Amino acid sequence: MHIHILGICGTFMGGVALLARSLGMTVSGSDANVYPPMSDQLQAAGIELQEGYLAEHLQPAPDLVVMGNAMTRGNPAVEYVLNKGLPYVSGPQWLADYVLKDRWVLAVSGTHGKTSTSSMLAWILEDAGLSPGFLIGGVPANFGETARLGETPFYVIEADEYDTAFFDKRSKFVHYHPRTLIVNNIEFDHADIFDDLAAIQKQFHHLIRTVPSEGLIITPNTDSVVDDTIAMGCWTPIQKVGLDGGEIQAVDVQADGSEFVVQDQDDKYAVKWSMLGQHNVSNALAAIAAAHHVGVTVEHACQALGRFKGIKRRMELYGEVAGIRVYDDFAHHPTAVKTTVNGLKSNIGDRKLIAILEPRSNTMKMGIHKDSLADSLQAADQVVLFEQANMGWSLTALVEQLGDKASVQNEINAIVDLVCQQAQPGDEILIMSNGGFGGIHQRILTALGQR
Repeated sequence: MHIHILGICGTFMGGVALLARSLGMTVSGSDANVYPPMSDQLQAAGIELQEGYLAEHLQPAPDLVVMGNAMTRGNPAVEYVLNKGLPYVSGPQWLADYVLKDRWVLAVSGTHGKTSTSSMLAWILEDAGLSPGFLIGGVPANFGETARLGETPFYVIEADEYDTAFFDKRSKFVHYHPRTLIVNNIEFDHADIFDDLAAIQKQFHHLIRTVPSEGLIITPNTDSVVDDTIAMGCWTPIQKVGLDGGEIQAVDVQADGSEFVVQDQDDKYAVKWSMLGQHNVSNALAAIAAAHHVGVTVEHACQALGRFKGIKRRMELYGEVAGIRVYDDFAHHPTAVKTTVNGLKSNIGDRKLIAILEPRSNTMKMGIHKDSLADSLQAADQVVLFEQANMGWSLTALVEQLGDKASVQNEINAIVDLVCQQAQPGDEILIMSNGGFGGIHQRILTALGQR
């Protein structure tokens, strides 16, 4: 079977391509920009990549076209598929039909923490000898890949609430039919497709309705929005976890989250690991509970977390020059920004933290979160904000709230110059963006090395 994937270099669709190749299918694909690291993974797997969306990429016709959710009407390849009557399907539906069918799906949903929690869960199952399959929107360091089929019925998937395709406006996660479901949190995001929080809750409730009565839904101990969503109707047992109570809870948590104790009824197990931030402690508790649902003891799960190596682009140490460390993080929502900044600041103590933020998501560009963003950055000692030409609002309002420690820059070179002028040995530089940010990480490291 030959499938052609439109939008193949996105993390999710690239994962679909790798899974299809593992199933023995012939896989080709096209994207507007064919670029590393996904292009390298795909080419290493023997997948043919083509740049742009041209009709000739679909000649001769594949057996099936898999559409990424970035595809729109008017795209030449999309129009060719429709005009020629070629069979097509969304990425999530292909996954449901060819990978998840007859599997025990463990889905990790929520506005924040999906990639981290999915990676922790997949690793706990792997460490316990369960050889799970997984599809994750990042690269867990313990695996070095975003997706694999696995050797057992268990399949871990990062369950995204973003819409499925131009022809299917339901959230991706409604296709996955999990038996074990984590709902980490629910906040307003993706303002480009959701009108308000209620619209997001409706999609999460669609997901909740698909979990069997013999399954399990894991939720935080205190989250009123999640509770309200569950109250819309639930037919599945609920297990609560949290730092402040729940059936599985964390106690004696260090301020930076690097050490904590997991309490399961009367038993306690210490965790000392490489992750930072109390949000990651919460993520760990959800992963522990999900793994326990498929038979992994809480004790073994805690031991496995001590061997967890983290995820690329989640507080990843990108490099160090002259005693100055540069971190890369995917944070792009005020809640994620705050937990990331606070987690690192708690860990480094009196050392200066320089936070550089690219508000790149559609929601950020629309200014939906502008009233809460300044508070998210308060713990940083210095803040640099990158304002692109297509921003729908001015970031200078944040400078007024943050004071002298903040500045707005319109050029990446200007940020590099500013940081190199001010950073001193012992300082920590945290770069936050959900994109490549023009390669700023390496540019800063190179410039620091040339001072």
